[in-house]
Amino acid sequence: MNIHFIAIGGSAMHNLALALYQKGYQVTGSDDAIFEPSKSRLEKKGLLPKEFGWFPEKITTNLDAVILGMHAKPENIELLKAQELGVKIYSYPEFLYEQSKEKTRVVIGGSHGKTTITSMILHVLNYHNIAVDYMVGAQLEGFDTMVHLTKENEFIILEGDEYLSSPIDMRPKFHLYKPNIALLSGIAWDHINVFPTFENYKEQFRIFTDSLTNGGIMVYNEEDAEVKSVVEESKHTIKRYPYGTPNYRIENGTTYLETPDGDMPLEIFGGHNLQNLAGAKWICQHVGVNEDEFYEAIASFTGASKRLEKIVETESTVVFKDFAHSPSKVKATTTAVKNQYVKRTVFACLELHTYSSLNAEFLQEYIGALDKADKAIVFYSPNAVKIKQLEEVSAKQIKDAFQREDLIVYTDPKEFREFLFSQDMKDTALLLMSSGNYGGLDFDEVKKWIS
Repeated sequence: MNIHFIAIGGSAMHNLALALYQKGYQVTGSDDAIFEPSKSRLEKKGLLPKEFGWFPEKITTNLDAVILGMHAKPENIELLKAQELGVKIYSYPEFLYEQSKEKTRVVIGGSHGKTTITSMILHVLNYHNIAVDYMVGAQLEGFDTMVHLTKENEFIILEGDEYLSSPIDMRPKFHLYKPNIALLSGIAWDHINVFPTFENYKEQFRIFTDSLTNGGIMVYNEEDAEVKSVVEESKHTIKRYPYGTPNYRIENGTTYLETPDGDMPLEIFGGHNLQNLAGAKWICQHVGVNEDEFYEAIASFTGASKRLEKIVETESTVVFKDFAHSPSKVKATTTAVKNQYVKRTVFACLELHTYSSLNAEFLQEYIGALDKADKAIVFYSPNAVKIKQLEEVSAKQIKDAFQREDLIVYTDPKEFREFLFSQDMKDTALLLMSSGNYGGLDFDEVKKWIS
């Protein structure tokens, strides 16, 4: 097949382009800007566009399909040309469904934990040499790409994002996969620019639950009240498998999971990650991995990229980088670190970076999110607020939202960096939570400083 990508440089899009290239497809693409690591990875396979920009002459009737990325606009000139010529246009999730409609589709959904759960499943399957197709939202150790597609594999494991499919398709991505097996980890309001009320957001998970094939399997976190109500109130003909937090203990900074063969040390920690593990275990069992095999493999799982990722550790200091930015993720991550390092000072730095987190009305959702931190810093860029065309937020609004009087707020990247590097980090667990980089913080410099 001859496939053209409009906005090929995105994290998900360039991985799909690489996967199709590996499958033997003819792949071309365009974008107005491509950054690392997408740029080098595309260049290595000869898929990097010769020049950046949009070129309608690339769109011809010789194309079998165009795949449209979220970065493109509805008025994109290549998209308009494809519509004019009647070339088949797919969103990213539509095309993944097209590639997997003859397979057993396993879709991992939820406001939080889905990348980690998908990563756990793939780690276990890879450990036991069970070949599957997949799409996951983070680069995994031992995997070349975040997307892998074949003709022969029976199963495909898909991370099911609830965000929109494309600039011309306003359906959440996970509505398009029609899973045979699914998992829901949690529901906590997010993407308020698209889902203006919590009820509207929750409805997307009801639709997802009802999109399972008849007689399909839903694995769900029964400790999350919203998930429990969505799954258990559904009238759809599905099999339901609830899970919760397994028994575990923490000793000398190590988490031990209770198993039939005794307590097993884990590389990961935190109640939310133990829940993720329990969900992954159910999915793996449905794919054909027995309980003993699961435990054997999961013992060596170190975590998904940027999800409580340990970036440096010395005898008295440990530093974690985490993608957490929504209220529920921030609370779960901070609590996990404090529970793991009870005798250390937990120093939590949170960057408010996304549209939701910088919205003045949504800020109140952060109440108590940093309570478990001994020291708490919030960084945000007023420029990011302007770019997102949001109402200005003040340091006082942020302190009021978190309801923490000793909260320190920075808006200047240089001042934040100077403050951070002036702190004594002895007997400290430093937690850097952001989907950005605090206005240019060099994480390699943090490693050198701690080392």
